[in-house]
Amino acid sequence: MNTRDFAGVMATLGAELALGVPPGAKGSYMLNLGDPGLLASLENLSAAQASSTHAGGASIAAHADHVRYGLALLNQWLGGAEAPWTNADWTASWKKNVVSDVEWRTLRDDLRRELEVWIDGMRTPHELNERALGWLMGSIAHLGYHVGAIRQIDRAARGPTAEDEARLKAAST
Repeated sequence: MNTRDFAGVMATLGAELALGVPPGAKGSYMLNLGDPGLLASLENLSAAQASSTHAGGASIAAHADHVRYGLALLNQWLGGAEAPWTNADWTASWKKNVVSDVEWRTLRDDLRRELEVWIDGMRTPHELNERALGWLMGSIAHLGYHVGAIRQIDRAARGPTAEDEARLKAAST
């Protein structure tokens, strides 16, 4: 099957999670109006905040690195590589719990690059079998999960509430 008919929707969903709801948007699909998305949320966090763990769970830095790693593999595949995840070490990114200021800046920059390539890759129509389409669509849900997990770890990474969205809607009418 070809993704031509829904490539734009997939790219829009990925962009909303990563880059937020565009200013002036009348609606959104996954985030509340005014939500800046994952990348802007991560900019609100220091390296110390990103390195903090709660109840023995993974840090925000580990979540960010895991997303970056997975997208890097998916982007290789979208670029024509044959199943780059065959020898992937999924445990490596989860070990990066603590980052310095420089490492945190580098991780956010690398994540931004991978997200931009991924969004562009979804916008480009592809001929895919059902399994490959599942990987691509699943990557949107996977990013959504990590956005939520990160926002549960530290309140400074959260977007606007439903009440904030209601106020924005009321102000725009």
